[in-house]
Amino acid sequence: MSPEAQEFLGTFASETFYYWASVFMLLIHAGFLAYEGGASRTKNVLATMVKNLLTLASVGLAFFFFGWWVYNAFPLFPVTGGILGPWTNPEQSETIQSAMELVEASYPWSPALAPNTGDHLTGVFFFAFALFAMTTASILSGALIERVKVGAYLVLSVVLGAFTWVVGAAWGWNPFGWFVTNLGYHDFGCSAIVHGISGFFALGVLINLGPRVGKYDEAGNPRPILPHNLPLTMVGLMLIFVGFYAFLAACVIFLPGYTGETTIYGTPMTLASIGVNTTLALAAGLVGAYISSKSEPFFTISGGLAGIITVGAGLDLYHPALVIVLAFAGAFLMPKVIVAIEKAGIDDAVGAVGVHGVCGLLGAVLTGIFAAGYPQGADIPPINFVGQLIGALVSVVLLGFIPGYGMSWLLKRFNLLRVSREEEVMGLDIADLGIEGYPEYPTMTLISSITKGVGGNGTPQAPTSSELAMD
Repeated sequence: MSPEAQEFLGTFASETFYYWASVFMLLIHAGFLAYEGGASRTKNVLATMVKNLLTLASVGLAFFFFGWWVYNAFPLFPVTGGILGPWTNPEQSETIQSAMELVEASYPWSPALAPNTGDHLTGVFFFAFALFAMTTASILSGALIERVKVGAYLVLSVVLGAFTWVVGAAWGWNPFGWFVTNLGYHDFGCSAIVHGISGFFALGVLINLGPRVGKYDEAGNPRPILPHNLPLTMVGLMLIFVGFYAFLAACVIFLPGYTGETTIYGTPMTLASIGVNTTLALAAGLVGAYISSKSEPFFTISGGLAGIITVGAGLDLYHPALVIVLAFAGAFLMPKVIVAIEKAGIDDAVGAVGVHGVCGLLGAVLTGIFAAGYPQGADIPPINFVGQLIGALVSVVLLGFIPGYGMSWLLKRFNLLRVSREEEVMGLDIADLGIEGYPEYPTMTLISSITKGVGGNGTPQAPTSSELAMD
């Protein structure tokens, strides 16, 4: 094999790795379709699924036009430098000079993103990050089902998926990011950077959005609104688990000429460690949630996700025995957090705040305890508790909760956030799309209502509005 062929083989190996990791990440979105569609009621199933499809479209396009640039342009801002762009002089420092190569390749008009035989890697990195962005926005989607306006959701998904999360990634998931260079922040599997930000963004939105019609009784006590197809929801979560393995694999840095895999923090690792620790976190999380929820199916399978997220930040460093303990603890806590949030009057339809927000925050902070002192790359401080705590809090509060609350408050102020009560009771399949996901159900429901609702004089009685609301 010629030297040129050997050199290209290294490039092709890296290109192929990120390409297929990104393709398999799409299973996360197939999972979200099934997960959220099953979690909704029959009158909202199609609207819920279409909203998820539009997430791919809105965030994918927004990430191309400005999100990819934000990741490369914001790592120094506002602590160690300004926002990098065409206005920046690369000669200011060696750091800026190095970073500007990536910034210039992230512009929408950059030839690096076009079909370009001179650059095999920028495009697959964009592909991977676009999938990360779509996943972040989809976490928000499930929490808001059955009552948010499509236009409002798309605005919120773009703000979260193509900006606030990307700023968090620029600060804490980028070798130039000031979380990393100044604080020694370490978040390999994006516990706070993806999950914490999205979960607390969702919390801010839910406060303004309000609960679904019929969720609380006159005394303010929560009533269950059950998924119309819990088995479909559970299958969806299994698909998300499969895609999560690819998500974590795409967090690995493997470039031409490398003699091993590393993280963006310059720490060595292996794909084998992801395989072992993710599997154990999934298993321990399922057990923890099963015990905590007394075998409730939705909480049990959500525990697998909670377990992985709880150990995600230090997944590349933890011993498998520690993974089991931490994942079990995070998943055991998760159902109790979700129940407490529900009792507080916040209607989080799929428990996103508990699973993603709280477990994501917990995962980032735990790394500062159980991986404290671990040395990182050149000019990066060792992992430490204070750095992890500051990075996690900035992520969930400044980049998560505050933007989520602020944007949804503005939308609510202009009556753009929530559908009308009449549309909600009717169902969003009819209100938004004009068709039903299960067109045979209304006939069956009508026959059942007529059969059960015949009055004393033989006259059929129509279902009440409260019965329709709970359908």
